[in-house]
Amino acid sequence: MQTQNLNPHALLNRRVFLKNGTVAAAALAAARPGVAVDKTESLASAGGSKCVTIPEAEHSALTRWPRYGAAEKQRLHELIDSNRFYDELPLFEKEWKEYTKSRFVKAHMNGSSALTSMYFALDLAPGSEIMVPSYTFFSTCLAMRFFGCVPVFVDIDPKTGCFDLEDARRKLTPQTKAVVTMHSWGLPCEMDLIGSWAKEKGLILLEDAAHAHGASMQGRMMGTWGAMGIHSFQASKVMPAVEGGIGMYQTREYFEHAAAFGHYEDPAKFPEDSPVRAYAGTGFGQKYRMHPFAAAVARQQLKQLDALSSIVAKNVRALNDRLTQLTGVAEPRCRPDQKRAYYYANLLFVDFRKLAVSRDALLKALRAEGMRASIWDYPEQHKLKIYSESKWWHHPPKIPESMPGNTHVNANHIFLPLFYGEASELIGQYVKAFEKVWSHKGELAKV
Repeated sequence: MQTQNLNPHALLNRRVFLKNGTVAAAALAAARPGVAVDKTESLASAGGSKCVTIPEAEHSALTRWPRYGAAEKQRLHELIDSNRFYDELPLFEKEWKEYTKSRFVKAHMNGSSALTSMYFALDLAPGSEIMVPSYTFFSTCLAMRFFGCVPVFVDIDPKTGCFDLEDARRKLTPQTKAVVTMHSWGLPCEMDLIGSWAKEKGLILLEDAAHAHGASMQGRMMGTWGAMGIHSFQASKVMPAVEGGIGMYQTREYFEHAAAFGHYEDPAKFPEDSPVRAYAGTGFGQKYRMHPFAAAVARQQLKQLDALSSIVAKNVRALNDRLTQLTGVAEPRCRPDQKRAYYYANLLFVDFRKLAVSRDALLKALRAEGMRASIWDYPEQHKLKIYSESKWWHHPPKIPESMPGNTHVNANHIFLPLFYGEASELIGQYVKAFEKVWSHKGELAKV
């Protein structure tokens, strides 16, 4: 476990950055718009010098995730010494409720169990359809099958990677009862538009906010727009607790049913007029309690969530404002009334047809410059085996012939790392590497 945590600014205090004024000045100059790239300089992949020269250890320190440190260690030690493990769960629930301004919340052992509890609480008739993006983690779709519900796969907007409302309009049927949005890579879906349409059609609005801790729209946190929503605290997530999840509920009825599905001890705590109170001692058959150690880690992570997210967002802006000036480069569209989070990586869209360079050739050139550039094609749920076998479903899902939004985003993206500390020098080197590679796109097109 690393020790750097609540003080990401300490990463700026690098030996080279402080001692070498020339390097710092050059980095800042490289990060300013309008600085010309020497087009005679050869690509590193062709024998030239690398643009990213920051020491590997410092590069890793700025991009390392998850980030745990002294606060997490201290709290875990205190918890072990106290022998009062389960006190941590209501404390975390209270703090999350206050942070998100949710009406009701319940901690779960992971995001998948929170989703399963959410679908149980819906209490829909078998055969009911729930609209869900195919561009998502399997639990968003698959957990509904345990209650006889059927996914209707909805495409994503190629300019956002999020729920495509127009595709949903086309796929609405009399059997559709609910709609689930997933805030891809921390970017909020257009919840005002989707919510208005859902209300008009009598659909229950739900949210998978597993990527979107701290993200909001019109000042309202993701996970609170729907009748129910969930977050995940798995180790890769924006607020990592190694494992863990939480459900957020707008009504007492949904809360009590979702909580009692996975928490047998909860019904006895409900008010005397609760119809769920009668199930004290058994709940509804599952045990989804969050591990107290995960709750302890989550509590410490919540304390630094906004501060660290602000640093990440500032670094993304410093980098993307330059990169999106290059031919064919764009970032997911984010409305002015949306505040996004950044999950996993900095997703950029690249129009490879317009650039006339293959993705493989581009990645090879960028990596040769010393950058950490990657891709990850999200598994499209509708193409996976389990959805095509009727034995798993009350009613077999309808498999769409194509999902052009999914296909486009998967084929036309790259990932760059997120930087979790002061990274002016490294950002300058990334900008220089991109501009250098773009200045040689003609020769890359021949690869």
